Amino acid sequence: MASAFAVRSGRKSASGGIRCLVTAGPTREYLDPVRFLSNASSGKMGFALAEKAAILGWEVELVSGPVSLRPPRNVRIHRVVSAVEMLAAVEPLFRWCDILFMVAAVADYRPAECASEKMKKSKDRLSVKMVRNPDILKHLAALRTHQTVVGFAAESQHLEDYAAEKLVRKGMDWIVANDISRPGLGMEVDDNEIVLMSSSGVRMPFGPAPKEEVAAFILEQVRGAVGRPARK
Repeated sequence: MASAFAVRSGRKSASGGIRCLVTAGPTREYLDPVRFLSNASSGKMGFALAEKAAILGWEVELVSGPVSLRPPRNVRIHRVVSAVEMLAAVEPLFRWCDILFMVAAVADYRPAECASEKMKKSKDRLSVKMVRNPDILKHLAALRTHQTVVGFAAESQHLEDYAAEKLVRKGMDWIVANDISRPGLGMEVDDNEIVLMSSSGVRMPFGPAPKEEVAAFILEQVRGAVGRPARK
């Protein structure tokens, strides 16, 4: 479950820095007490962004799905499991932050029901009714007042076309597109190669490089746009 926290008021942190909200990792959508649907996200990219932002002196809140990573220093972390829990954690923090990095790989669907006891194997086939999870990124983008919204697109084909469409459809300022079909890059590994794209048509490729370097590049490019739409 998400940790309890108080949402602070005002635009700037006590140190005068940028207030940054990062989501990371996968979500788990349970079928029964021991089985769940999830994905291969390790959380490494989101944790790298949170760590680098803290080093810059930003005030950072990190909402993470189930991962096995050590929490970054000087970052407040909130642990969640499901997409519904992640939405409950990030919505009040979004009102507080100046910039959102929505890195988490949130499950699009969840089982309509979760069995209270472990399901026993009894048939050759099993059908599970699924329902849509909330679209956290689109929901938050529609609520923004001053926030800069940065999303991520992990694609296995038509990388920039799909990312550009997602950028517009979800109302983001920036999107980070990465190709998960290439060996050694993307999910579960230490390196990434991205194309950073803005709502005004800016396109900046970077990598391949360790995710810490990718995170530093993203922060450097986006930090100047905090509180206003992305521009060329």
